[in-house]
Amino acid sequence: MQQAPPDFSVKAQQLIEVGRFFFERGWVPATSGNFSARLDDDRLAITVSGRHKGRLGEADIMLVDGQGQSLSAGRKPSAETLLHTLLYRRDPDIRAVLHTHSVNATVLSKTGRTELRLRDYEVQKAFPGIDSHDCEITVPIIPNDQDMERLADRVVELLDRQPIPGYLIAGHGLYTWGNSVDDACRHIEAFEFLFECEVLTRRLGQ
Repeated sequence: MQQAPPDFSVKAQQLIEVGRFFFERGWVPATSGNFSARLDDDRLAITVSGRHKGRLGEADIMLVDGQGQSLSAGRKPSAETLLHTLLYRRDPDIRAVLHTHSVNATVLSKTGRTELRLRDYEVQKAFPGIDSHDCEITVPIIPNDQDMERLADRVVELLDRQPIPGYLIAGHGLYTWGNSVDDACRHIEAFEFLFECEVLTRRLGQ
């Protein structure tokens, strides 16, 4: 097994802090969710499979290669690691990928639709390329699938036509990414705020 690169501990600590922050807000209940950060062109730090995200320590963050294969002895990455590595391979500017399982994201992903349209929210400006509330953003919703390669193929198809850094998996949750852990965290916060607004708006019948 490879020795971790010098910045592994720094990235691991960032992911640990993200896990606590998200758990406190109810976005990663039980052992749900997974987080990763790019270390170099060939390696990334990612959460170990089945770990509680609100109680992560450095031992719960492992090293994998660009194909998602473990480089940490005795540790297994999430089955969804392929959904992380495909993003890193497609875009060298992506430095972090975060996945949450909030109630609002899960409920909105189960409407039977293929996308969620959001419009006229000021918080939309948290996303790159958006400088006004006066626009509509579309969050794709893709069917859940236990076949990760097939699911990854669907993700690639939507990324070819989707400028917003995020998508929903039906009944499963949200994936987003950014040019740093902080960027990806900001996107999660923005999406979760928008999802909560949307759920409340629909509850009010508007």
